Amino acid sequence: MWLATGAALSRDSRFGTFAFKIQALEITIGKSASPSMNSESQAQAAISSRSSRAPRLRQACFDDHPLIATLARRFGLGFELKSAWEHLWVNNPAYREIQGEFPMGWVLEDGEGRIQGYLGNIPLHYEFEGKRLLAAATRSWVVDTPCRGYALMLLGPFYQQRNVDLFLGTSVNSQSGVASGLFKNVRVPVGTWDRSLFWITHHRGFTDSFFTKKGWTFAKAFSYPVSLGLSLRDRARGSGFRNGASDLAVVPVESIDERFDAFWAALRKKKSGLLLAVRDRETIDWHFKFALNRRDAWVYTFSGAAGMTGYAVFLRQERQQVGLNRVCLVDFQCLEEEKAGKFFMAALFTAFERCRRESIHMLELIGLPPALEASAELAAPHHRKLDNWMYFYKTNNATLAEKLKRAEVWEPSLYDGDSSL
Repeated sequence: MWLATGAALSRDSRFGTFAFKIQALEITIGKSASPSMNSESQAQAAISSRSSRAPRLRQACFDDHPLIATLARRFGLGFELKSAWEHLWVNNPAYREIQGEFPMGWVLEDGEGRIQGYLGNIPLHYEFEGKRLLAAATRSWVVDTPCRGYALMLLGPFYQQRNVDLFLGTSVNSQSGVASGLFKNVRVPVGTWDRSLFWITHHRGFTDSFFTKKGWTFAKAFSYPVSLGLSLRDRARGSGFRNGASDLAVVPVESIDERFDAFWAALRKKKSGLLLAVRDRETIDWHFKFALNRRDAWVYTFSGAAGMTGYAVFLRQERQQVGLNRVCLVDFQCLEEEKAGKFFMAALFTAFERCRRESIHMLELIGLPPALEASAELAAPHHRKLDNWMYFYKTNNATLAEKLKRAEVWEPSLYDGDSSL
C-alpha cells in the first residue's frame, strides 16, 4: 500500500513500493478527538471537519481505468494498461468466487466527475491450519493534491469488509505508514522489512542511476571511476557469489505447468501450520501472467527423485525515472528443509549471473526469513536502509489475531499482498 499525494515527487528504488516527498500530508487525525475514540471514529471526525465540498466516495469500476491511470501517471506512478489492470480481478481465482461480494476498490470523485483519489482492493486466498482464508490487499493508493485531506476516506470501507479474514499492506511507504498505524495494523513479526540486501551486477549503470536519483548531474563525469572503484571493492569483499553453488541443478521454466499443482499439494501439507498464500498452478499463473509474457519473471525449479522439490521466482523491474534496472527475489519455496539453503544460494547465483549477462544493474532481496538471510550474507551483499517498515497486517478475528502474533507461523515474502502484482 503506497500513497502518492502532493506535487513534489521523487521515486524510491524499493521493489513494488514508492516513496514521495510532499509538502505536508494534511491528515490531522486524533489531534482534537477524544482519546477514547477508535481509529475509524477519529478518521471520520477528521473527515467531517473538512469543507462541505468533500469529494464523493464510491466503489471503483472497470470503466474508471482511464481516469485512475491518468491520476496515477500524473504523479509519476507506473500504471497498467486496462487489460492488465482488469486481469487483477477478472482472472483472479479468489475474486471469481466472491466477485458479487467484493469491491474492486474505491474512488474519490468531485462534482464534475473527475477522479481525485483511488485505492485498489485485491482479494487473495491464504491457508492456515488447514483452513482457507480470504485476504484483502491494498493497491495503488493515490490522492490528488486538492483532496489529500480526504485520503483516509478510501481506507474506511477497506477495513470495514466483514467477509475478509486478513488485511494486508505489504508495500507501505512513509506516507501510507501513518495511516497504517491509525488503523492499528501490526508489523509482520518475521523478516527485516525496513532493509534490503543487494548485489551490484552492472557497476556503471548502477552508478549512473544513483547520480540521477540524487540529482547530481555534475557528477556524471565521475561515473566511470566511481563504478570502477565499486567493482574493485566488490571483488575484494568477495561479492559476486564467488563460492556460489553453481553445480546444483537449477532449471529455468517459461510457463507454470502442472508440476506446480503437485508441488502445492505437498507444500500445503508440509507447512500446514504456517500462514501461506495459495500457490497452486492457477494462482501463480494469474499472479505472474503479464510478467511471464514480458519475460520479466524468472522462474527456476529444483527437482529430486520424487519430482519438483522447490522453486524460486525473480521479478525484473525498471525504474525509468532514474534509469535503474533491477531484479528482486519475490518467492522461494522448498520441500526439503535440509537442502533449502543450498538451493537458495544456487538460485541466487543463477539470477546473479543472468543479471550480469543482461546488463541489469542490481539484484535485491527484501524481507528474508533469518535462515535465508544468513545464507545470503555469505555472498557479501551491500545493505540499504529503507524509509520505513513495508509489511503490515490486520485481522477481523481475535483468535486469528492471537495466533498470528507468533513468529513461527509466518513465512512472509514479496509474493504476499500486492508487492509483486
